[in-house]
Amino acid sequence: MLFASPLLTAAAQTKTIAERLGYPADSKLLIIHADDLAVAHSEDAASFDALDKHAVTSASIMVPCPWLSEVAAYAKDHPDADLGLHLTLTSEWKTYRWGPVESKDKVPSLLDPSGSLWSETDQAARNLKPEEVEREVRAQIEHAIAVGIHPTHLDSHMGVLFSRPELFAIYVKVAHEYKLPFLAVRPPQAPKELLAMLSDKDVILDSIVMADPKVAVSDWKSFYSDAIKNLKPGVTEIIVHLGHDDPELQAVTVDHPDYGSAWRQRDYDVVTSPEFKKALQDNHIVLIGWKDLKKILN
Repeated sequence: MLFASPLLTAAAQTKTIAERLGYPADSKLLIIHADDLAVAHSEDAASFDALDKHAVTSASIMVPCPWLSEVAAYAKDHPDADLGLHLTLTSEWKTYRWGPVESKDKVPSLLDPSGSLWSETDQAARNLKPEEVEREVRAQIEHAIAVGIHPTHLDSHMGVLFSRPELFAIYVKVAHEYKLPFLAVRPPQAPKELLAMLSDKDVILDSIVMADPKVAVSDWKSFYSDAIKNLKPGVTEIIVHLGHDDPELQAVTVDHPDYGSAWRQRDYDVVTSPEFKKALQDNHIVLIGWKDLKKILN
Protein backbone atom coordinates (compact mmCIF):
# COMPACT_ATOMS: atom_id res chain seq x y z
CA MET A 1 0.00 0.00 0.00
CA LEU A 2 1.18 3.52 -0.69
CA PHE A 3 0.89 5.78 2.34
CA ALA A 4 -1.15 8.87 1.39
CA SER A 5 -0.26 12.05 3.24
CA PRO A 6 -1.23 15.57 2.28
CA LEU A 7 2.19 16.48 0.99
CA LEU A 8 3.09 18.08 -2.28
CA THR A 9 5.41 18.58 -5.20
CA ALA A 10 7.76 21.36 -6.22
CA ALA A 11 8.91 22.92 -9.44
CA ALA A 12 10.65 20.43 -11.68
CA GLN A 13 14.38 20.15 -11.37
CA THR A 14 16.46 20.12 -14.53
CA LYS A 15 18.13 16.99 -13.15
CA THR A 16 16.53 14.12 -11.30
CA ILE A 17 17.49 13.52 -7.68
CA ALA A 18 19.35 10.42 -8.86
CA GLU A 19 21.43 12.51 -11.25
CA ARG A 20 22.07 15.14 -8.57
CA LEU A 21 23.39 12.33 -6.37
CA GLY A 22 25.59 10.98 -9.16
CA TYR A 23 23.45 8.01 -10.25
CA PRO A 24 21.86 7.30 -13.64
CA ALA A 25 18.59 9.16 -14.16
CA ASP A 26 16.49 5.99 -14.09
CA SER A 27 17.94 4.62 -10.83
CA LYS A 28 15.62 3.17 -8.19
CA LEU A 29 16.70 4.96 -5.02
CA LEU A 30 15.33 3.76 -1.71
CA ILE A 31 15.39 5.07 1.85
CA ILE A 32 14.51 2.38 4.39
CA HIS A 33 13.40 4.43 7.35
CA ALA A 34 12.65 3.51 10.97
CA ASP A 35 10.18 5.71 12.83
CA ASP A 36 9.61 6.40 16.53
CA LEU A 37 13.02 6.27 18.20
CA ALA A 38 12.90 7.30 21.90
CA VAL A 39 9.44 5.83 22.51
CA ALA A 40 10.82 2.81 24.38
CA HIS A 41 14.06 0.95 25.00
CA SER A 42 12.78 -1.95 22.87
CA GLU A 43 12.11 0.43 19.99
CA ASP A 44 15.59 1.91 20.32
CA ALA A 45 17.36 -1.44 20.63
CA ALA A 46 15.72 -2.85 17.50
CA SER A 47 16.28 0.34 15.53
CA PHE A 48 19.92 0.70 16.58
CA ASP A 49 20.55 -2.90 15.60
CA ALA A 50 18.94 -2.36 12.21
CA LEU A 51 20.97 0.81 11.67
CA ASP A 52 24.19 -0.97 12.66
CA LYS A 53 23.41 -3.80 10.24
CA HIS A 54 22.55 -1.30 7.48
CA ALA A 55 19.11 -2.94 7.33
CA VAL A 56 17.64 0.56 7.53
CA THR A 57 19.32 3.65 6.16
CA SER A 58 17.74 6.30 8.37
CA ALA A 59 15.58 6.77 11.44
CA SER A 60 13.73 9.59 13.17
CA ILE A 61 13.43 10.54 16.82
CA MET A 62 10.41 11.56 18.91
CA VAL A 63 11.99 14.25 21.08
CA PRO A 64 9.26 14.48 23.77
CA CYS A 65 9.51 10.77 24.58
CA PRO A 66 11.17 9.26 27.68
CA TRP A 67 14.03 7.38 26.03
CA LEU A 68 15.57 10.40 24.29
CA SER A 69 18.74 10.23 26.40
CA GLU A 70 19.44 6.73 25.10
CA VAL A 71 19.10 7.94 21.51
CA ALA A 72 21.34 10.93 22.23
CA ALA A 73 24.00 8.56 23.58
CA TYR A 74 23.75 6.42 20.45
CA ALA A 75 24.02 9.53 18.27
CA LYS A 76 27.16 10.59 20.11
CA ASP A 77 28.73 7.15 19.67
CA HIS A 78 27.61 6.88 16.03
CA PRO A 79 28.18 10.33 14.51
CA ASP A 80 27.51 9.00 11.00
CA ALA A 81 24.07 7.64 11.91
CA ASP A 82 21.29 9.15 9.79
CA LEU A 83 18.92 10.44 12.47
CA GLY A 84 16.14 12.92 11.79
CA LEU A 85 13.37 14.31 13.98
CA HIS A 86 9.88 12.81 13.99
CA LEU A 87 8.16 16.04 15.04
CA THR A 88 5.63 14.93 17.63
CA LEU A 89 2.26 16.54 18.36
CA THR A 90 0.34 13.44 19.45
CA SER A 91 0.61 10.82 22.20
CA GLU A 92 -1.35 7.82 21.00
CA TRP A 93 -0.89 5.00 23.51
CA LYS A 94 -3.55 4.09 26.08
CA THR A 95 -1.60 4.20 29.34
CA TYR A 96 1.79 5.54 28.21
CA ARG A 97 1.53 9.24 27.49
CA TRP A 98 3.83 12.22 27.06
CA GLY A 99 3.49 15.97 26.84
CA PRO A 100 5.25 18.75 24.94
CA VAL A 101 8.87 19.82 25.21
CA GLU A 102 7.81 23.46 25.55
CA SER A 103 6.31 24.65 28.83
CA LYS A 104 2.66 23.60 28.93
CA ASP A 105 1.45 27.11 29.67
CA LYS A 106 2.92 28.27 26.35
CA VAL A 107 1.23 25.58 24.24
CA PRO A 108 -2.18 24.89 25.83
CA SER A 109 -3.88 24.01 22.54
CA LEU A 110 -1.55 21.01 22.20
CA LEU A 111 -2.91 19.42 25.37
CA ASP A 112 -5.85 17.08 25.85
CA PRO A 113 -7.88 17.13 29.11
CA SER A 114 -5.31 14.85 30.77
CA GLY A 115 -2.48 17.29 30.06
CA SER A 116 -0.83 15.04 27.47
CA LEU A 117 -0.61 15.62 23.74
CA TRP A 118 -3.77 14.70 21.83
CA SER A 119 -4.20 10.98 21.12
CA GLU A 120 -5.39 11.18 17.51
CA THR A 121 -4.41 13.20 14.46
CA ASP A 122 -7.94 14.50 13.87
CA GLN A 123 -8.21 15.69 17.48
CA ALA A 124 -4.93 17.51 17.19
CA ALA A 125 -5.85 19.02 13.82
CA ARG A 126 -9.09 20.44 15.24
CA ASN A 127 -7.48 21.98 18.31
CA LEU A 128 -3.93 23.08 17.54
CA LYS A 129 -3.14 26.77 17.24
CA PRO A 130 -0.45 27.35 14.60
CA GLU A 131 1.60 29.75 16.69
CA GLU A 132 1.76 27.17 19.50
CA VAL A 133 2.67 24.41 17.05
CA GLU A 134 5.57 26.48 15.78
CA ARG A 135 6.70 27.12 19.34
CA GLU A 136 6.69 23.40 20.11
CA VAL A 137 8.33 22.33 16.85
CA ARG A 138 11.17 24.77 17.44
CA ALA A 139 11.50 23.59 21.05
CA GLN A 140 11.83 19.97 19.88
CA ILE A 141 14.52 20.83 17.36
CA GLU A 142 16.47 22.98 19.80
CA HIS A 143 16.24 20.35 22.53
CA ALA A 144 17.51 17.65 20.17
CA ILE A 145 20.47 19.84 19.24
CA ALA A 146 21.10 20.65 22.90
CA VAL A 147 21.46 16.95 23.80
CA GLY A 148 23.92 16.39 20.98
CA ILE A 149 21.74 15.19 18.13
CA HIS A 150 22.48 16.70 14.71
CA PRO A 151 19.28 16.05 12.74
CA THR A 152 19.51 15.05 9.11
CA HIS A 153 15.86 15.77 8.24
CA LEU A 154 12.36 16.40 9.56
CA ASP A 155 9.15 14.43 9.29
CA SER A 156 5.84 14.33 11.17
CA HIS A 157 4.56 11.76 13.66
CA MET A 158 1.09 10.53 12.64
CA GLY A 159 1.07 13.13 9.87
CA VAL A 160 -0.24 15.94 12.07
CA LEU A 161 1.80 18.59 10.27
CA PHE A 162 0.28 17.41 6.98
CA SER A 163 -3.29 17.74 8.25
CA ARG A 164 -3.84 21.50 7.71
CA PRO A 165 -2.21 23.92 5.26
CA GLU A 166 -1.18 26.33 8.01
CA LEU A 167 0.55 23.51 9.90
CA PHE A 168 2.33 22.34 6.77
CA ALA A 169 3.47 25.92 6.22
CA ILE A 170 5.14 25.87 9.66
CA TYR A 171 6.83 22.56 8.83
CA VAL A 172 8.27 23.96 5.60
CA LYS A 173 9.26 27.29 7.17
CA VAL A 174 11.14 25.69 10.05
CA ALA A 175 12.84 23.11 7.81
CA HIS A 176 14.05 25.90 5.53
CA GLU A 177 15.38 27.91 8.47
CA TYR A 178 17.33 24.93 9.82
CA LYS A 179 18.43 23.98 6.28
CA LEU A 180 17.04 20.46 6.63
CA PRO A 181 15.32 18.30 4.03
CA PHE A 182 11.82 17.23 5.04
CA LEU A 183 9.46 14.46 4.12
CA ALA A 184 7.23 15.46 1.22
CA VAL A 185 5.98 13.39 -1.70
CA ARG A 186 4.68 14.02 -5.19
CA PRO A 187 1.09 13.61 -6.31
CA PRO A 188 -0.95 11.44 -6.64
CA GLN A 189 0.00 10.51 -3.07
CA ALA A 190 -0.31 14.14 -2.11
CA PRO A 191 -2.38 17.11 -3.30
CA LYS A 192 -0.93 19.99 -5.27
CA GLU A 193 -2.52 22.96 -3.53
CA LEU A 194 0.46 23.79 -1.29
CA LEU A 195 2.91 23.99 -4.19
CA ALA A 196 3.76 27.63 -3.52
CA MET A 197 5.18 26.79 -0.10
CA LEU A 198 8.05 24.76 -1.50
CA SER A 199 11.37 25.97 -2.83
CA ASP A 200 12.73 24.65 -6.10
CA LYS A 201 15.63 23.33 -4.00
CA ASP A 202 13.39 21.15 -1.85
CA VAL A 203 13.85 17.42 -2.25
CA ILE A 204 10.52 15.76 -3.03
CA LEU A 205 10.13 12.00 -2.86
CA ASP A 206 8.34 10.13 -5.61
CA SER A 207 6.61 7.62 -3.37
CA ILE A 208 6.16 6.39 0.19
CA VAL A 209 5.38 2.80 1.17
CA MET A 210 4.13 1.77 4.60
CA ALA A 211 2.23 -1.23 5.88
CA ASP A 212 -1.20 -0.51 7.30
CA PRO A 213 -3.75 -2.56 9.26
CA LYS A 214 -5.18 -3.99 6.03
CA VAL A 215 -2.03 -6.06 5.58
CA ALA A 216 -2.65 -9.52 7.04
CA VAL A 217 0.00 -10.99 9.33
CA SER A 218 0.39 -13.89 6.91
CA ASP A 219 1.09 -11.43 4.08
CA TRP A 220 3.71 -9.36 5.90
CA LYS A 221 6.76 -10.68 4.05
CA SER A 222 5.05 -10.63 0.68
CA PHE A 223 3.87 -7.03 1.24
CA TYR A 224 7.46 -5.87 1.52
CA SER A 225 8.85 -8.14 -1.20
CA ASP A 226 6.14 -6.93 -3.58
CA ALA A 227 6.93 -3.33 -2.68
CA ILE A 228 10.58 -3.91 -3.61
CA LYS A 229 9.66 -5.63 -6.90
CA ASN A 230 7.29 -2.80 -7.83
CA LEU A 231 9.62 0.12 -7.11
CA LYS A 232 9.78 2.63 -9.94
CA PRO A 233 12.73 4.85 -10.88
CA GLY A 234 12.98 7.83 -8.57
CA VAL A 235 13.19 8.12 -4.79
CA THR A 236 10.99 5.99 -2.55
CA GLU A 237 10.89 5.75 1.22
CA ILE A 238 9.75 2.59 2.96
CA ILE A 239 8.70 3.50 6.49
CA VAL A 240 8.99 0.76 9.10
CA HIS A 241 8.31 0.64 12.83
CA LEU A 242 10.84 -1.53 14.63
CA GLY A 243 10.78 -3.09 18.06
CA HIS A 244 11.11 -6.33 19.98
CA ASP A 245 7.89 -8.02 21.06
CA ASP A 246 8.89 -8.00 24.72
CA PRO A 247 7.08 -7.11 27.98
CA GLU A 248 8.13 -3.47 27.84
CA LEU A 249 6.79 -2.82 24.36
CA GLN A 250 3.72 -4.97 25.01
CA ALA A 251 2.95 -2.70 27.98
CA VAL A 252 3.57 0.48 25.99
CA THR A 253 1.27 -0.61 23.16
CA VAL A 254 -1.39 -2.40 25.23
CA ASP A 255 -4.82 -2.70 23.55
CA HIS A 256 -3.38 -1.16 20.38
CA PRO A 257 -2.47 -3.94 17.92
CA ASP A 258 -2.06 -1.51 15.01
CA TYR A 259 1.61 -0.49 15.06
CA GLY A 260 1.89 -2.41 18.33
CA SER A 261 4.55 -4.68 19.76
CA ALA A 262 3.99 -7.71 17.51
CA TRP A 263 3.73 -5.42 14.47
CA ARG A 264 7.10 -3.88 15.23
CA GLN A 265 8.71 -7.28 15.72
CA ARG A 266 7.40 -8.32 12.29
CA ASP A 267 8.85 -5.20 10.67
CA TYR A 268 12.19 -5.82 12.37
CA ASP A 269 12.22 -9.47 11.31
CA VAL A 270 11.54 -8.55 7.68
CA VAL A 271 14.08 -5.77 7.19
CA THR A 272 16.88 -7.68 8.91
CA SER A 273 16.20 -10.90 6.98
CA PRO A 274 18.49 -12.33 4.27
CA GLU A 275 15.44 -12.58 1.97
CA PHE A 276 14.82 -8.84 2.15
CA LYS A 277 18.48 -8.08 1.46
CA LYS A 278 18.43 -10.43 -1.52
CA ALA A 279 15.26 -8.79 -2.89
CA LEU A 280 17.01 -5.42 -2.81
CA GLN A 281 19.98 -6.85 -4.69
CA ASP A 282 17.89 -8.78 -7.21
CA ASN A 283 15.88 -5.66 -8.08
CA HIS A 284 18.96 -3.41 -8.40
CA ILE A 285 17.87 -1.05 -5.64
CA VAL A 286 20.24 1.76 -4.64
CA LEU A 287 20.00 2.45 -0.90
CA ILE A 288 20.36 6.05 0.21
CA GLY A 289 19.63 8.07 3.33
CA TRP A 290 18.44 11.52 4.25
CA LYS A 291 22.06 12.54 4.78
CA ASP A 292 22.57 12.07 1.05
CA LEU A 293 19.57 14.26 0.28
CA LYS A 294 20.76 16.91 2.74
CA LYS A 295 23.98 17.25 0.75
CA ILE A 296 22.15 18.40 -2.39
CA LEU A 297 20.02 21.06 -0.71
CA ASN A 298 22.45 23.90 -1.33
